[in-house]
Amino acid sequence: MDVEEFRQRGKEMVDMVADYYSNIRERRVLPNIDPGYLSSLIPSDAPHEPEKWEDVVKDIERAIMPGMTHWLHPQFHAYYPIGYSFPSVLADILCNGIPNISFTWIASPASTELEQIVLDWLVKALNLPSEFLSKNEIGEVQQGGGVIQGSASEAALVAMLAARDEAVKKLQSDCPGLKDHEAVGWLIAYGSDQAHSSFDKAARIAGVKFRKLPTDEEFALRGEALEAAIKEDTQAGLHPFYLFAALGTTSSCAFDKLPELGPICVKFGLWMHIDAAYAGSAFICPEYRPLLNGVEFAESFNFNAHKWFLTSFDCSCMWVKRRDSLISALNVDPVFLRNAASEAGVVVDYRNWQIPLGSRFRSLKLWFVMRLYGISGIQQFIRNHIELAKRFERFVQASDRFEIPVKPALGLVCFRLKGSNELNKEFMKAINDSGKVHLLGTQLRDQYVLRMAVASEQAKESDIDVTWKVISSIAEAIMNKRNS
Repeated sequence: MDVEEFRQRGKEMVDMVADYYSNIRERRVLPNIDPGYLSSLIPSDAPHEPEKWEDVVKDIERAIMPGMTHWLHPQFHAYYPIGYSFPSVLADILCNGIPNISFTWIASPASTELEQIVLDWLVKALNLPSEFLSKNEIGEVQQGGGVIQGSASEAALVAMLAARDEAVKKLQSDCPGLKDHEAVGWLIAYGSDQAHSSFDKAARIAGVKFRKLPTDEEFALRGEALEAAIKEDTQAGLHPFYLFAALGTTSSCAFDKLPELGPICVKFGLWMHIDAAYAGSAFICPEYRPLLNGVEFAESFNFNAHKWFLTSFDCSCMWVKRRDSLISALNVDPVFLRNAASEAGVVVDYRNWQIPLGSRFRSLKLWFVMRLYGISGIQQFIRNHIELAKRFERFVQASDRFEIPVKPALGLVCFRLKGSNELNKEFMKAINDSGKVHLLGTQLRDQYVLRMAVASEQAKESDIDVTWKVISSIAEAIMNKRNS
């Protein structure tokens, strides 16, 4: 493919994406295929000779689209939103079209510096503590700063590794001669029984013990439960060092009580990491910023711009108050990566802030989105999703067949049929089998509930009405069958 054909095919591909977006309501939200479906549609060996562009494009609709779960579909209500907007898509084209791999400043100065700038923009837009800024208002370098990780899972792990490094050094200072592996064996991390599985995985990779603590009636972790666990484990000879605090849990969008947890972490020397993967985007709206109160006690904070911030995957924004803690834990310094700017200590080398050595020019997406939407446009998008969730909630409340077991939060409504868990599992399966709406189920203690997350970037009131019509008609069919 030469440059002139690239021009032509690029325009055709943009048209294809635009048509997909415009006509997505005509598709099943969930595919109707069996595992392994693709092996019968694509050869088992790669072609020896080049194929025609037209043949490749034909196979997208013939082979790929039948196996797609359409996350952009207005009746996709599973998980949480997938970040999407045309400015972000265009930024990804530019990112791939002018390839840079950022690991040292000199490897990609623009990528490194834009990442710092847009993350400082976000500190101010979200009203995060000023300690998370990389530079102050007069351009002086600060102790903190931000980095774009690939996912909230990576952010949780990176924060835990930094906290582990500090905790090991403290134990070795208190106990001279203590080996690294011995010190790590004393460490224990905490999260709630609603914490995302990334907390479990981070602890396993870091090689530390971890505990899931009980939550209150709103599925939030409270200070009393944390302090009791710290005292119990300390008496048992362990060294508590890390708290994974969740703002907007996956199952029910619960918010751990930061104002209670934070002072306890300070008192006992724990690193508090805040995971706000979904809910963090909402803090750009002043009316939802109080949900973040207590963030001033955190050592690190993370949210996924690729969930609810109109930015495509992967773009997970993480901040720390003390960048040296990350660098100390993750620093690699082979000769071939050294350069004058890095040696002088006047630049950021993001290889020491993350697990992979390099990363793509991901900050372009945030730069495009924040400039072309503006803060007001992003606020409008968030508020619209929340209003649509309230519309669905009103439908549920108006029906005597359903109940809402936990208070709805932001763009998520948890609901269920009045009846057994088995009934609700049957209900959930019937909804997804229809292919018209996609929901997820979850377990909230002894209750199986269904989750309805407003997810589509183009969702509007009529889409919520369609979702409710499908759900209520399936509920009626199930109940009629059971009562016949």
